[in-house]
Amino acid sequence: MTFKDKEQHLDFLKNSITYLQNLGYKNIKADMEGFETPKSYFKKGSNVSITPDIVAEKEGRKHIFDISLKTPRTNLLKSKWLFLDAFSILKSHSFKLITTRGHYKFTNEMLNDINLTDKKLIKL
Repeated sequence: MTFKDKEQHLDFLKNSITYLQNLGYKNIKADMEGFETPKSYFKKGSNVSITPDIVAEKEGRKHIFDISLKTPRTNLLKSKWLFLDAFSILKSHSFKLITTRGHYKFTNEMLNDINLTDKKLIKL
């Protein structure tokens, strides 16, 4: 990621958190200054770690959110989404993707590639 990409990601992360707070989500954890960092999950036998972008609670249920912005590192993103989807099903959590205008097509193509077409996108 370039510095500009990280800045765009942080701005969108802030907007996403504000949106979720307005919808009534509580106990929000995000990989951003001012918030508690969500739990990371490590792949055995390697140094790969997966950290959701946002974890929040609403009505007693945990919700995992990941931000979808265009990136050249599509394989890592696909692996992350597959893991978070399987993990959320296993733990009875909810997993959703947050995206914005200009990134819908990219996100939908990625979801089609990994057969997660049942995911509803949160479009900001």
